[in-house]
Amino acid sequence: MNHLKGIHHVTAITSSAEKNYAFFTNVLGMRLVKKTVNQDDIQTYHLFFADDKGSAGTDMTFFDFPGIQKGMHGTNEISKTSFRVPTDGALDYWVKRFDRLQVVHTGVQEQFGKKTLSFVDFDDQHYQLISDEHNKGVASGTPWEKGPIPLEYAITGLGPIFIRISDFRFFKQVLEKVMLFTEIAQEDLFYLFEVGEGGNGAQIIVEHNTVLPNARQGFGTVHHAAFRVEDRAMLNEWQTHFESFGLRTSGYVNRHFFESLYTRVAPQILFELATDGPGFMGDEPYETLGEKLSLPPFLEPKREQIESLVRPIDTVRSTITFEKEYE
Repeated sequence: MNHLKGIHHVTAITSSAEKNYAFFTNVLGMRLVKKTVNQDDIQTYHLFFADDKGSAGTDMTFFDFPGIQKGMHGTNEISKTSFRVPTDGALDYWVKRFDRLQVVHTGVQEQFGKKTLSFVDFDDQHYQLISDEHNKGVASGTPWEKGPIPLEYAITGLGPIFIRISDFRFFKQVLEKVMLFTEIAQEDLFYLFEVGEGGNGAQIIVEHNTVLPNARQGFGTVHHAAFRVEDRAMLNEWQTHFESFGLRTSGYVNRHFFESLYTRVAPQILFELATDGPGFMGDEPYETLGEKLSLPPFLEPKREQIESLVRPIDTVRSTITFEKEYE
């Protein structure tokens, strides 16, 4: 088996696509590279925030399921998403920015030898920034060139995914024997695993927690996490591999922007494997990525119906000049 190449994307649930767009654009300075709908639930927006070019391994995506309840954090969940920044010094910039914008955060901390800064959004979705200053491994992406964050401080991609689990022994076996991750460090009840080239872009941090109640999925929680593979041939190999361990899979799924395979590896832990391409620029030019409602070809005949179901959200940025905010 070829090892996974690293993290592809994380998909979470938001209470408001509008607030979500404002937070990621104006506060975090990540670029909306695709405004589309959930292909399995066409009344639900699916927003993709990524680096300047929409590179695999840089995108955080969101569903806004109508009427969904607030989620509850606990054990057995993908509990926190990390974003990479270039240096330790960038975290000092973000502390000041979060203070100014009243974003709740922990201050700069350290875990597994890396400086981090944890924070939450308006839904109590949990995130952290992690410094790449001493990082080796999977390369990160390119900061949003025309966004509000100075490039030396800007987010460049996804870092380690946090998973809180009650049955650590079982989950460790899944990661090592099925997913081919390697455990490389431990701090208290946190265990660091990595795959492929390793580093911030290819790591999972597992927290063994038998104290908290089971998490409940809803807005403010993560829906699933995805890992990178090269192409459909690799998806097919991984499907056979998963099924040899008795795991049920979705089978091949064409998401148009990438190709996918899904499997549930533990209670409430849904993993996806996704190809690096084709990417997000097949139907929109670089200059106006994310500004129109983009639909895959099989949904295009339903455009009129879909546009009547989802409320309009103004995501035009090509006519706006963002001044770099140095404080």
